[in-house]
Amino acid sequence: MSTSKSAGRFPRYPGVVSGLVLLGLAACQTSPPTAPTSPPPPPVTESAAIPANARELHVIPDESLLQVLVHRGGAMARLGHNHVIASHQLAGTVYVTDDALQTRFDISFPVNDLTVDEPALREQAGPDFPPGVPQSAREGTHTNLLSEALLDGAHYPAIRLRATDVIEAAGGYDMGVEITIKDQVRTVRVPVAVERQDGAIKASGEFPLKQSELGLKPFSIAMGALVVLDDMTVRFSVIAR
Repeated sequence: MSTSKSAGRFPRYPGVVSGLVLLGLAACQTSPPTAPTSPPPPPVTESAAIPANARELHVIPDESLLQVLVHRGGAMARLGHNHVIASHQLAGTVYVTDDALQTRFDISFPVNDLTVDEPALREQAGPDFPPGVPQSAREGTHTNLLSEALLDGAHYPAIRLRATDVIEAAGGYDMGVEITIKDQVRTVRVPVAVERQDGAIKASGEFPLKQSELGLKPFSIAMGALVVLDDMTVRFSVIAR
């Protein structure tokens, strides 16, 4: 179980975001999944439309990473763990023109392949994420994450991220990112730092996000004595060529 906080920003060419979006939870089991069905894609708004004559860059999954840090809370917090939930399978397209403010992207990642507490990622996440999380806790958290009450991986196998608009901000850009989770479509503002390298764009950043902003209810047991905090931290590094 877990949750975390933090904020970031990213300047220049808002290539991609992961804004992403996931959540943490305490270890527990769920009932067997039912047959998957895919929800209809959200309508494309004018602001999210692909610009004319845009160049297409493709996200490289092996070089991209989305992480969500979640923290435990409550009087019995010591009985749970903070968690690092990650996706190594970001895929999609970034659309760029000579005008950075016209940059758009459409990215998704598979819910059922999310990882929980990879040792290397926990080490990188800092002192709030010590090593040694039992395998049973990792498996239980993964099961709970995919349960019908949370991401419902059986019925909604992917999370989708789309750029809706880009504006200049102090030192960089601020991007509207439409996040589709289950049957919920929400837009959040994300600061993005961008580097251009030999025909590629690297977008990276870190920002705070609440589970409740995504229409999700934080995990809680024992009348709130052990909870997953609503506040999370999303970190991402996305390469597109």
